[in-house]
Amino acid sequence: MEERIVVTGGRPLNGSVKIPAAKNSVLPLFAASLLCTGEVRLQAVPRLADVEHCMALLRGVGCAARWEGSDAVLSGPPANSTLPGQTAGQMRASILFCAPLLARLGRAETSLPGGCRIGARPIDLHLAGLAKMGAVELEAGEGRLVLTAPSGLHGAEITLRFPSVGATETLLLAAACAKGRTILRGAAREPEIADLAAFLNRCGGCIEGAGSSTIRIEGRRGLSGCCFSPLPDRIFASTLACGCAAAGGRVELTGCAPALYAPVLEILGQMGCRVEPAGDTVRISRFGRLHGAGRVFTGAYPALATDAAPLLAAAMLCADSESSIEDVIFERRFGCAEGFCRLGAQAETAGRVLTIAPGGLLRGTEVEAPDLRGGAALVLAGLAARGTTVITHPAHIDRGYAGFTEILAGLGAQIRRESAPENGSAKKTSVKKQICLAIGAKR
Repeated sequence: MEERIVVTGGRPLNGSVKIPAAKNSVLPLFAASLLCTGEVRLQAVPRLADVEHCMALLRGVGCAARWEGSDAVLSGPPANSTLPGQTAGQMRASILFCAPLLARLGRAETSLPGGCRIGARPIDLHLAGLAKMGAVELEAGEGRLVLTAPSGLHGAEITLRFPSVGATETLLLAAACAKGRTILRGAAREPEIADLAAFLNRCGGCIEGAGSSTIRIEGRRGLSGCCFSPLPDRIFASTLACGCAAAGGRVELTGCAPALYAPVLEILGQMGCRVEPAGDTVRISRFGRLHGAGRVFTGAYPALATDAAPLLAAAMLCADSESSIEDVIFERRFGCAEGFCRLGAQAETAGRVLTIAPGGLLRGTEVEAPDLRGGAALVLAGLAARGTTVITHPAHIDRGYAGFTEILAGLGAQIRRESAPENGSAKKTSVKKQICLAIGAKR
């Protein structure tokens, strides 16, 4: 039975939340466990849909994967090189499992990865880099990817034309156990890259420069296991910070260094929130009016994260002057804009830019979560709206947030999750004739 999230707006958020481990770090660590000959224990892992998919991928290639409390315990070695097709096709991160399988078995076969429909997400950078390391792509038919490494993977000098996080992770995983030295230039600098390198080094790898644009890797014949705590989720922290800005109140976010999501905190401060960082804690409060942020842009780390853009947009709906966000990473990042408009916002997309004009009175209605971050943004908008907002297709949100409604309820939000009526009484409201959404063509 399909579920939905029901939010009654108008209640400020108050309280403290410890930020959980980062989904965007945990998923590459699952893939990295394939390189290890010993047991891997990842501590305090959130039980997300994507995490369960990763466990299924590991089991599908013959590894053991189980829960011990909140820890994920993983062990190999992989027995076969074919990732289970339906599971692999459900999430983007499945491509990361190919490099370790190539390193261990000399072959990797998978369905082409899926994930949120937020724009083109090609894997050409992954494949070009792997080819330089000795991988060969075989003809496999539509929707399939088959890679082999007839002579094993070897080190190479690789320059990425764009600092892709996924491609950097793939090549880091491939190089960790390849023969010889790999130099990766133009690498992504996100904290999750440094976290992956720290894990591999603890298992016996030799990686220098992770977190900078040039990474040097000396391949090792094998890696041992280890016990590891993934870094905290800066996007989860950004979500709750933007939720406080939208709903008002005072929230303390602990366990996640403010520097990890500094651009979000800086913009919220400019909009009128009070932001008080201290150690690994931030206290954020909003009791007065919010002001527009002007024009802001996403970018590669340390710039504003693309994942945070819809969340900031939800806070901007409550501002007294215009804001706009341009996402330079994905051309369809703002699938939530239609839902914003249905709630009464003056929001418009043109290409990669979302513009929000003041004067929109947010009123509860039924909206559909278009993707992971867009769905979370609609929940935040519901916190600020008058009346009751129903968000359908919350499975998108479950991919990146564990216990989302419970955490918000613990902060004072009037929010619950329920099964949708079978008789279809919750019908979709017809789109208004004067819709305020202009879907931009890919730039």
